[in-house]
Order: sequence, then C-alpha cells, then structure tokens
Amino acid sequence: MKKLCFYFQVHQPMRLRYYRFFDISKNHHYYDDEANWGIMRKVADKCYLPMNNLLLNLIKEFNGQFKVSFSISGTALDQFEMYAQDVLESFKRLAETGCVEFLAETYSHSLSALVSQEEFTKQVEKQAKKIEELFGQKPKVFRNTELIYSNHIGWMVNQMGYKTMVTEGADKVLGGWQSPNYVYRNAHVPDLKLLLKNYKLSDDIAFRFSQSSWDAYPLTADKYVDWLNSISWTEEIVNLFMDYETFGEHQWKESGIFDFMYHLPRLVLSRSEFRFCTPSEAVAELDVRGALSIDNPISWADEERDLSAWLGNHIQDDAFESLYRLEDKVKRIKDAGIQKDWRYLQTSDHFYYMCTKFFNDGDVHKYFNHYNTPYEAFINYMNVLTDFEERVNQHIAKLDAAPKNKALPAKVKTSKEMKVVASKKSVAKKAPAKKKTEAKKKVVVKKATPIKKKAEVAKKKVAVKAASKKKVVAKKVKPVAKKVVKKKK
Repeated sequence: MKKLCFYFQVHQPMRLRYYRFFDISKNHHYYDDEANWGIMRKVADKCYLPMNNLLLNLIKEFNGQFKVSFSISGTALDQFEMYAQDVLESFKRLAETGCVEFLAETYSHSLSALVSQEEFTKQVEKQAKKIEELFGQKPKVFRNTELIYSNHIGWMVNQMGYKTMVTEGADKVLGGWQSPNYVYRNAHVPDLKLLLKNYKLSDDIAFRFSQSSWDAYPLTADKYVDWLNSISWTEEIVNLFMDYETFGEHQWKESGIFDFMYHLPRLVLSRSEFRFCTPSEAVAELDVRGALSIDNPISWADEERDLSAWLGNHIQDDAFESLYRLEDKVKRIKDAGIQKDWRYLQTSDHFYYMCTKFFNDGDVHKYFNHYNTPYEAFINYMNVLTDFEERVNQHIAKLDAAPKNKALPAKVKTSKEMKVVASKKSVAKKAPAKKKTEAKKKVVVKKATPIKKKAEVAKKKVAVKAASKKKVVAKKVKPVAKKVVKKKK
C-alpha cells in the first residue's frame, strides 16, 4: 500500500516596527505589535480556523484514515498565546484525535544550524518542550527551518536523538533511479532516515493552484488523484510539504482551495492505492531504499533550492554575521528581555526581507515582504541590532565589574520551607543556651572544689594545733600531781 504524507509548516515572525536611528539607546521595544496582531487575526480567520475545522471534520468522517502533520515555530506559538487563543485551542482539538503528528524545529525559525550547534540545540529543545506542553506530544521527527539540510545538519539532529528528518527532494541531490518517493537515510549517519518533499506535486497546490496561465488550470481533486495514480508502481510514498497559509491566505477561499481539500481525501481513499500517514508511521512501515550524501545545504526555497534566499548578498551576510557575533556575550546574560529579543532577532524572515533576487523568485520575495526595498529592511534591522548590542554590552560590563567571589543569591523558599527553617533556628538558639548553663555548672564545680579542699586542710590544721596544746598541758599537770602525793606521805 502506497503512502501519502501531508506536512504543513505554520510560522509567523515577530515583525519589527519602523525603528529609526534616533530610537537607538532610547527605545528598546522593537516589534510592531499592531501589525503582528492584525496579521495573526487575518490569517487566523482566513486560514487557521477554517482549515483546522475542515481537517477535524475529515478525520472524524473517515474514522482516523485521514492523517496530517504540522511543524509550528515557537514564534507562531507565542503569537497564538498572545493574539489567537482560539487558534491554539483548535490545534489542541486536532492533537486529541491521535491522527495529527507535531514535528520539532527551531523555536525562532532560525538559521542557527548553519553557525552554532549549541544555539541550534537549545532552540530545538525549547520548541519541542513547548509542543509537549501544549499538545501532549513529544516530537519524534525533525524539520529544520525552510527544510534546510546537509550531512552535517543531519548529524547534529541525530545527536539530539531524532531518527527521522524531512527535507527537500531537490533534483540536484537525486540521480539515476532515485526519486523523492522513497525513504532514504543519511549516508554518514545511517541511523537518520530522510523523507523528501515531492516539490512538483506540492507546488501544484501551494503555488500554481490559482494560476490561470498554468496549463493544468483549474486543478481539481479528480485530476490530482489521476496524477497520483500515474506514479510508478515501484515508488512507495508521496510527501506533500507546504506552508499552511496556502489554504485561504496564499490561495484564497474564492479559488476553491478548501473545496479541493474537502474532496481530496475521499477520492484518494476510494480511487487510489494511497493511504494517508504521518512521518513517524511512514518510516516505521517502509524500508530504506538508499543513502543520500549532501555536503552543501539545500532548502525548499526558489529554483536553486539553496540558501541564497537568506544569505545571497552582502547586506544579508553583514546582518547575519553581526547578529551571531553577539552569541558568546548573550550566553552569559540571564536577563529574560535580552534572551527573548535574541531569539526573535534570529528569525530567518528578517534576512529573507533583504533578498535582492529578481524575476520569478523575486516576485515571491516581494509578496512576503512588508518593506519597500531590501535595503530598507537591512537599515531597519541594523538599527534594532545596534540598540540590542548596546544593551548586551551594558549587561556584560556589569557582570565584569561584579566581585568574582560574590555569593550567589539564596533561592527563594516556600512558606512551608520558611516554617521549617524558623523551627530549626529556634531549636538551634535553645541548644547553645543549654550548653552554656551546663558549662557554667562545670565551672562552678571546678571553682568550688579547690575552696572545699582548702577549708578541709585548714580544719585539719586547727585540729592538729588543738591536739598538740592538750598534750602540752597534760605533761605539765602530771609532775605537779606526783609532788603533792609525796608531801602527804
């Protein structure tokens, strides 16, 4: 039985406000709260809420035969909690069905895997923990920002304990018999399995669905299932990976995208050999068919499928390098505000807005870009980063000026612990007092003993003197008595 694996990427960046040069050192709030709230509510109403409701109904209708997976960035989860609790609750309802798998990724939707294993690991652990807290699932499959992958990144992911990773099925990494429709493994880390995106069938939905100039327009569920059935009988899985905002935001409701998704599961299940699965189920049920060795990072962006959407020109490189030069200093700082800004400033979107590509790829970058030009995006970001660096340096100066042997602050105790401490202190106070009393008694005894001895010695001396006096008197009396007796005779 062939597998059909749907994976949706859910991400919203913390967009920066217009931050002037004159704001540096004066205003440390970097985010456009109004825009972030407005965009979140717009996408929630057009995409997240109606699509989540549709998926929930499909799962119930087909008694668990329909399954999907999500990768949700930490910045999106933060905004759900701030601006869209209803969206968060709808995702929780999907999690409760047991037919939805949540994947791990970087918390900030960042490019940290390219420069810092430590930062990369910290972000993945933070996002996975958040997923487990909100949805009760511990992620088992990893999805890196923008499907960025290489041999080294795969090794780092496996070091964190993940056995499966999803990435792009780029033509340049596949050769001969290879296609994205098999399960692969990392050539250098055999323990890591790879699921590759079928970019053609994915992009037919994500990008070309409402494109009237496309030769396959309009795309219907019937036509799409025919395409699936035309895939070689030897190929085992089709991975459809796309932005979740495809439904209702990139492809508007009027395009028929929701109707397409409504009919697709019933036609797949009734007219094809395909069955829906999650990434974890796919690697558990299918054998590995080959190994892939990818030295240079690939991604799912643009025609090149490389990193040029984020690090393709000198302004992007300058901003990126300036940010990560601060990493060692930031690691020393415990301030929550610094750590929050550090995470949000790493979001890949900030560098995406600086892209200077033109032609077909450029149109895509313009669509997602709220700045007028890439250079405006760069200047705004660098103003924010300059202020952030000043704050970081101030914290470091305080840390360096602090006494090295200064005792760490005591841990704040609970009321119960405070009572125990107070009780121990009370006992401790009584114990020394008792010891002092006993010590005084011992001192008195020691002092009294020599006085008593002196008194006894003195008493003996008096007794001896008295006895000697009696002897002397007795000696004197006796001769007199003898003399008197002789006279009487």
